[in-house]
Amino acid sequence: MTEERKKILEMLAAGKITADEAERLIVALEEAETRERQSAVHRASGGRARYLRVVVDDAEHKVNVRVPMKLIRAGIKLGALIPQEAVDLAKEQSGIDLSQLNADNLDEIIANLDDLTVDIDGEEKVRVFCE
Repeated sequence: MTEERKKILEMLAAGKITADEAERLIVALEEAETRERQSAVHRASGGRARYLRVVVDDAEHKVNVRVPMKLIRAGIKLGALIPQEAVDLAKEQSGIDLSQLNADNLDEIIANLDDLTVDIDGEEKVRVFCE
């Protein structure tokens, strides 16, 4: 048990915090530990992300998607084969400029992605991150 967990349990035992507050603190602590582990994996792999992860953690749904970055990079390279007419049509109809998507941009997006979360009804239920 970590020192932080002991402190949380001691505060709970002393009546300084409620059980709900202790649970929220422990969950936040676990999330911080998970982010640190992911960061360590990222550093160990030479700083280059190997997977894009999307995790949905809900009472009704549990989803864990892990997409290899090699697959995403290959898809971007294949995007260069898209005819210019299709690129123009996509930009016109949806505002998405496919000509701007390249491997350099992907690395920039990944660097800024860090740990994206989506809060639903005040609860963190969807996380998008790289590892």
